[in-house]
Amino acid sequence: MREITYLQGIHEGLQHVLEHDPETVLFGQDVGAFGGAFKLTEGLQARFGEDRVFDTPICESAMLGCAIGMATQGMRPIVEMQFADFITTALHQLLNNAGTRHYRTGNAVPIVVRAPSGGGSGGGPFHSEELETFFCHMPGVKVVYPAFPSDARAALVAAVADPNPVVYMENKTCYRSIKEQVDDGVAPLPLGKAKVRRRGVDATVIAYGAMVHEALRAAVDLQASDGYEVMVVDLRTLKPYDLDTILAATAATGRVLVVSEGWKTCGFAAEISAAITETGFHLLDAPVQRLTAPDVPVPFAATLEARYRPGAADIAAALRQLIEF
Repeated sequence: MREITYLQGIHEGLQHVLEHDPETVLFGQDVGAFGGAFKLTEGLQARFGEDRVFDTPICESAMLGCAIGMATQGMRPIVEMQFADFITTALHQLLNNAGTRHYRTGNAVPIVVRAPSGGGSGGGPFHSEELETFFCHMPGVKVVYPAFPSDARAALVAAVADPNPVVYMENKTCYRSIKEQVDDGVAPLPLGKAKVRRRGVDATVIAYGAMVHEALRAAVDLQASDGYEVMVVDLRTLKPYDLDTILAATAATGRVLVVSEGWKTCGFAAEISAAITETGFHLLDAPVQRLTAPDVPVPFAATLEARYRPGAADIAAALRQLIEF
């Protein structure tokens, strides 16, 4: 066993697929000799060559268009968008071309779009957005969002192996702050399967990405201060999401808080809340609650951004209200 960071988990996943699948290529802005904006791809071009790891111009639509073309010819391209926010300039390629191609032609489009996401580093409104709801709304596109290094590595391997377009969300705040003991074996993570990170009987938190770690901290704090036992569910895959595990966790506690770093109105937390209410209303002892970012652009200032992003204290306060409903 050895300790790796979340960033290393993604790096090792990339290295694994490049080693084991000669049809896999990795490209994006500065991913080659520079090693990426976050140094996540450092050393990969030197190891696998410029034909398989290469830089592109700053044109997200062209990058995705090339990836779709490659995928239709038997390749498995991985595209780094540098920041998830920039994918908005290529939504036509992702939604209308990649997402609908199998429906229209019967041909698979095995592309992976890496999307560094989330705030916490003062990146402001153009480098910090959580856009998973956009991608989950698209037919034909899968969306994964790991929270731990081992899952980050395994989910990347699974995403590359999947015949569908997969948006691979990765939280920038977790890159170097989240660490985990792992072994050297790399196996694909089953997409569409959530994981219970902490057991509890008083309430359930459903989260993904960086919010899983905030929820775990809140659960520890709430047990110490109030004696409440909170269950934490890590979704890991957002589309398709694991409704069976969500409903089992709902039945175990009768109270659910859905936490997301994304915006509230029409956000992904609303989808999970609606699914629970629609299929598991009889399991609830209180209304499903959402804790999200407000419907405003991501602020630059550290003090404002700290208020903008849900944190452990915010989650603990929301849980206390929910349990005492």
